[in-house]
Amino acid sequence: MYIVIDDRVLVTEGYQSLFTGEGVPAIGFTPSRFQEWVEDTSADHLNSVEAFLIGDCAERSTFPTMIRRRSQAPVIAMNEASSLEKTLELFAAGVDDVVRKPVHVREILARVNAMQRRAEKRRASDDEVTIGEIKVHFDGSDPEVAGEAMALPRRERRILEFLMRNRGRWVTKTQVFNAVYGLFDAEVDEAVVESHVSKLRKKLRERLGYDPIESKRYLGYTIS
Repeated sequence: MYIVIDDRVLVTEGYQSLFTGEGVPAIGFTPSRFQEWVEDTSADHLNSVEAFLIGDCAERSTFPTMIRRRSQAPVIAMNEASSLEKTLELFAAGVDDVVRKPVHVREILARVNAMQRRAEKRRASDDEVTIGEIKVHFDGSDPEVAGEAMALPRRERRILEFLMRNRGRWVTKTQVFNAVYGLFDAEVDEAVVESHVSKLRKKLRERLGYDPIESKRYLGYTIS
């Protein structure tokens, strides 16, 4: 889910529509409503946010710090005009990237995907991650489940690794798809994620006696 903040409802509704057209959920907020939302929203919902996009508003230099108190999702500022001074001010305020409007939502998706890949590599610097009776390795070998290796097809193993790397966070179907197939793989429908996850959950449930993967509408998937 993408969050768009701007003084103008026309802008927030426009980007919300464009993201929806790409199959990506988005919500638009005016600055005052956004501040209330960040303070009152549960951690589960905040963990489903893939990025925050801050457009024109008087408060935007203060928003990155406020967001960081509750979320580690990328913060991108959108500028109406190119200005080195304004760009430097925004980076100093804590944004992760600055783009100039008009910007296509596919470019935003590509930028966020690149940030997520870098963050994923940093998390994957550990040789392995263990949650309960599940241990995954990041060298291409099969995971261990309930003390024994479990052979999985490549895409199911990739999904399990992605969920384990993002432990404690909700990840959307789109995020899972991008991690497994890549952002611009137009030949594969995103719906295949549900099939892969369903097969993975069945295998884990048979081995463990319970389902460690939780799914919620609008939030996506998480593992515990």
